[in-house]
Amino acid sequence: MEQLWFDSADGVHRCAGYLWQPQDEVKGVVQIVHGIAEHMGRYHHFARYLNQHGYAVCGEDHLGHGKTGEAAGQFGYFARHDGWTLVTADVHAFRDQMGRRFPGVPYFLLGHSMGSFLTRTYLCRYPGTVDGAILSGTGQENALLVGAGKALAWLIGHLRGFDAVSPLIHQLSLGGYNRQFRPNRTTADWISREESVVDAYLQDPFCTITPTVGLYHDMLGGLQYISSSRALSQMDPNTPIYLFSGDQDPVGGNGAGVRKVYGYFQKHGTRDLKLKLYPGARHETLNETNRMEVYADVVEWLDAHT
Repeated sequence: MEQLWFDSADGVHRCAGYLWQPQDEVKGVVQIVHGIAEHMGRYHHFARYLNQHGYAVCGEDHLGHGKTGEAAGQFGYFARHDGWTLVTADVHAFRDQMGRRFPGVPYFLLGHSMGSFLTRTYLCRYPGTVDGAILSGTGQENALLVGAGKALAWLIGHLRGFDAVSPLIHQLSLGGYNRQFRPNRTTADWISREESVVDAYLQDPFCTITPTVGLYHDMLGGLQYISSSRALSQMDPNTPIYLFSGDQDPVGGNGAGVRKVYGYFQKHGTRDLKLKLYPGARHETLNETNRMEVYADVVEWLDAHT
C-alpha cells in the first residue's frame, strides 16, 4: 500500500490517500469512499482481493477521519460551513489525481454507508466523470425524520458549537441501529454477524470516535440533497450503478431503503442498474460471514463494465 497526501478543498487540512496496486496490468481503478466513523485501512483485505483480479484500489480518509483526522487533531468533524460539499470535492480531487496516475483506464467509485451518500452526491455534482458506481449499505430515511434531525443538529450546534458531541443525536442515529439485534453482545452487533469483525471495529481507535453535531448536520443535509429531483436530474443516466446490501441492514431499512434508492435512479433514467440483497447479512456486507461471495459479485460486475 502506498500512502499519498493531498490538499483538502477546505484550504486548511491535508487528506491521507491510499493506493493498492496489482502486480500485473491495471484493467480498472476502484476508488473506495468510506463510511462514517471508520477509515480506509479497514478495506485492506478487500483491496488486495481486487488487486488479484487486476484492479488498482484507492481512497482517502475524509476530513475528521482516520489519519486525516489524526493529523488535524480533530475527529468526527468536517467543517463549520459546507462540510458535505468540501468532502465531496475531496473525493473528486483524489479521483482526478488517480486518473492522472492511470490515464485511459476505466474508473469506478465504491461508496459504503455514508460513503454511499457521498458517492450519490458525487454522481449529481460531477456527472460523467466515472465509468460506474457501486453503492454498499446505502439507504434513505423518511424525509420528515431527516429534516427534523437536521433541525435538531442545527439547534444544538448553535447552542453548544458544531464541533460538540451530542449523545442525544448520536443515540437517535447510529446508536439506534443495534435495537433489532437484541439481546446484544456488543454496541456494534448491527455491522456484521462476524464477531471477530465487530470486536476489531470496537478496538480500532479510528472507529470508536463519536461524530460531532456538525457532521450529523452535514450528512443529513446531504441526504436531503440526494433525494431531491433537482439533484437527481443532474446525473448522467449512462453511468452504470450497482447497489448491494444485507437484508438485515438497519441503515437500508432491511432492504426497503435500498429499494427506495433504486427507484430514484430508475425514475431519473439510469439505464444500467442492478440491485442485490444478501439474506441475513447486516450493514457491512464486505465484512460479513459471506464476504467472499460479495467480493466475487463485485468483481463480476466490474469485469462486465471494464
